[in-house]
Amino acid sequence: MDTTSRAGHPLPYDTYREAIARETLRFTEAVDGADPTSAVPSCPDWTLADLTRHVGALQRWFCTLLTRLVQEPPRSRDVELGLPDSAAEYPGWVAAGVPAVAAVLRDTDPGAPMWAWGEDQHARFWVRRMLFETLVHRVDAERAAGREPDIDSALAADGVDEFLVNLPHAGLFAPGVRELRGNGETIAFRCADTGEEWRVRLDPDGFRPLPLAEDGTARPEPCTAAVHGQAADLLLLLYGRRSHQEPVFDVSGEAATLDRWFAHTAF
Repeated sequence: MDTTSRAGHPLPYDTYREAIARETLRFTEAVDGADPTSAVPSCPDWTLADLTRHVGALQRWFCTLLTRLVQEPPRSRDVELGLPDSAAEYPGWVAAGVPAVAAVLRDTDPGAPMWAWGEDQHARFWVRRMLFETLVHRVDAERAAGREPDIDSALAADGVDEFLVNLPHAGLFAPGVRELRGNGETIAFRCADTGEEWRVRLDPDGFRPLPLAEDGTARPEPCTAAVHGQAADLLLLLYGRRSHQEPVFDVSGEAATLDRWFAHTAF
């Protein structure tokens, strides 16, 4: 697996196709047989039934967008779900959709131009997005079921990249992002296991990821604040599933800058 593709350059397309199928089945294994009314601590006010319906509906919605290669923001999110009457059957419903999702992804040209809410205006944006929606919610489900989740470090690092590259465009559904500003402060997120690093600068007109140096490494300028941890932990941190105050992270620099970041980046 190529783990050098960063700063908005995705991993090989087949990596996403295979990982989506794998993560979807892991999700269904976590929720199958569990009480659908159980709470999901990392998704406030949601039950396992709500989470399962969300994952299945979102995958079907993304596949609809990919099949149509939409060229402008859709006016409706209505799509035929075929949702079972009983919440106990939701896990099977999600699993039953795996072959159809795989077929859509197989027939999709990842480089086909299409509308996307993020930076990359191509079909591959939605496939990458589908993976990390599914992966993070798989972790939500496993934690709700009392399991300790694991995440492949290469995928986790790519998820960190996908999150940071697209976050400046997420104000449509995460209004706090629009208010995230600064005066040139720089935050670094460093992966202890993969050796990768991302830097984000807060400016008066917003924030943006900083480009890497020509050799693919982070630029040597000092950072205002930094968070150092395993790729999987950093991914869950950015998605609000962990706190930067937990001992698994090595945090340095101005605490106020980090507090401002996490207060405005709820996804």
